[in-house]
Amino acid sequence: MSTTEAQDARPADTRGNGRPPRRAKAEVNGWLVLDKPVGMTSTHAVGRLKHMFNAKKAGHAGTLDPLASGLLPIAFGEATKTVPFVQDGAKSYRFRIRWGIKTDSDDTEGEVVATSDLRPTREQIEALLPSFLGTIMQRPPAYSAIKVNGERAYDRAREGEVFELAARPITIHALNLIECSVDEAVLEAHCGKGTYVRAIARDLGDALGCLGHVNALRRTRVGPFLEVDGAALPGEDEDPSAFMGQLRRVEAGLGEVPGVEIARQDAARLRRGQALILRGRDAPAEGMAYAACGGVVVAFGPIEQGALQPYRVFNLPF
Repeated sequence: MSTTEAQDARPADTRGNGRPPRRAKAEVNGWLVLDKPVGMTSTHAVGRLKHMFNAKKAGHAGTLDPLASGLLPIAFGEATKTVPFVQDGAKSYRFRIRWGIKTDSDDTEGEVVATSDLRPTREQIEALLPSFLGTIMQRPPAYSAIKVNGERAYDRAREGEVFELAARPITIHALNLIECSVDEAVLEAHCGKGTYVRAIARDLGDALGCLGHVNALRRTRVGPFLEVDGAALPGEDEDPSAFMGQLRRVEAGLGEVPGVEIARQDAARLRRGQALILRGRDAPAEGMAYAACGGVVVAFGPIEQGALQPYRVFNLPF
């Protein structure tokens, strides 16, 4: 993690408009785990923090719909190289289903397309949950970011086009009923990449014969980041310096990847793009791994025949 800011020494009037020049962008590197509020898009959240920190580069790991709250991990600078590891990690959600109403978006933002007077019992819901576990086929909601003939599905749906996306395999590790009332149920899901919670609610409602849609959703885990890691977004007029203290190191995004400490000369080898044979009892034998020198992440990549191949190299000072 490092934060530096170059000084712009140009005179205030060099642009001819009497205004001081723009501040030079800062080198901000690390992860910030935002607890995104309801009503804000993921893109807006990233832009707000990028502006707040005057950062050169930022991106997020896993989009959250505006109606959803919860964890939105945001990567700055060199940490953006680790985004795929966080995106591909397991995710957990807590969500509420409203029975008796089906919408075209499978949540409260869509139009009602069908209703039912039937309501499920706790026993009926719990009896059905095991059929959703493991690797199953799931049809994504029409209002999703999946591309159809080069266009986002939600754009086509908003234009009134009627279509159905093809089902695809997803993995649900756990699905538990937490609360149950006549009209609503609260569930928690622990699932793999590409799972749509809205589709779980839709399919549960269809299978129970009562219909249903999501009317509240919160993400509680994304890869190595847990709900306790989330930080509330500062107000527009708040000093961001305290928030900056919650910036995590770049390798936080590699929390589910084994790491090994190496010597400085070995770090130089990796930074030149050369493979490095890993030695020692703690060195992983296969899969992906990352190397660090003096606690600073150097590179990550696959291990092939006992050697770490530097797929990506980090430009961070030791």
